[in-house]
Amino acid sequence: MTESPHEKSSRKPAKKKRATRTLGPEKTEKIFAALAHDRPDPKTELEYSNPFTLVVAVALSAQATDVGVNKATRKLFKIADTPEKMLALGEERIADHIKTIGLWRNKAKNVIALSQKLLDDFGGEVPRTREALTTLPGVGRKTANVVMNEVFGEPTIAVDTHIFRVSNRTGLAPGKTPDEVEAVLERVTPEKWKKGAHHWLILHGRYVCKARTPECWRCVIAEWCKFAPKTPDPATVSSLGPKAPKSKNK
Repeated sequence: MTESPHEKSSRKPAKKKRATRTLGPEKTEKIFAALAHDRPDPKTELEYSNPFTLVVAVALSAQATDVGVNKATRKLFKIADTPEKMLALGEERIADHIKTIGLWRNKAKNVIALSQKLLDDFGGEVPRTREALTTLPGVGRKTANVVMNEVFGEPTIAVDTHIFRVSNRTGLAPGKTPDEVEAVLERVTPEKWKKGAHHWLILHGRYVCKARTPECWRCVIAEWCKFAPKTPDPATVSSLGPKAPKSKNK
């Protein structure tokens, strides 16, 4: 149906989506510089010996801790560190090794399936692109980003629960979903910090900016963080309130 001139003129223009409000380039630069100074050589805490074992380890880490995954995979990777060896081991024996990890039955099936996929479609080699990696069973965008960053040196950022929390809590990269946070981080993170950004943020969230009680008193980026109220140093607080400062005249 053709619109009348009146209908055309009365139509309200579509509202432009407002850009996510972030901390700005100056504070963002200071945050990454401080995190880099605090942890000069950031890397994954998952144990692996080659790209294949990293893919498996990251896939197993969904809804599990790195510590728990490492305990399960130390013996597994000693006897099966290639797709061929993993297939020869079989689903039941893989399951026996990873029973301490959440969703272990489904994960054992995925390890077999991704091993077969690597042999069938990629000559047994782990592919370098996100598009190819996400065709592997049990490998989503987050896992692909971790592998690309850790093994192939790509400046990808994999948003897990820690990075999601730190990004929103600090105001560095607010977002309602991991994909939204990833997109903002990709936009605001200076190029020179992108390679290590994933590791700096995840380690900061794991050991300092904790979910229940962030340890703000020892946080190297607290002065630029929007989170409030900041958690006080336990050494300066008692059940009766703040402790009086020690006298310098004693």
